Amino acid sequence: MAVYTQAPESVFIYVIVAARRARQLQNGARPLVDSRSSKPTRIAQDELARGVLEYQVPDIPGAEDDERESRRRK
Repeated sequence: MAVYTQAPESVFIYVIVAARRARQLQNGARPLVDSRSSKPTRIAQDELARGVLEYQVPDIPGAEDDERESRRRK
């Protein structure tokens, strides 16, 4: 499993990471950045955009094969 700090390219992964971080913020975690907003979802997005939030994406067996196949179709 790799650790990332840049915003994910996949919209699905972006939403999952931002939602999980927003939940942490709602439960009392301190923000990692100064934000103009007080909304947890916006703060989580700001953290992702600034690259201060670390997250992991699990390795999915066969995902590389699916990616190569989709590139061939283009």
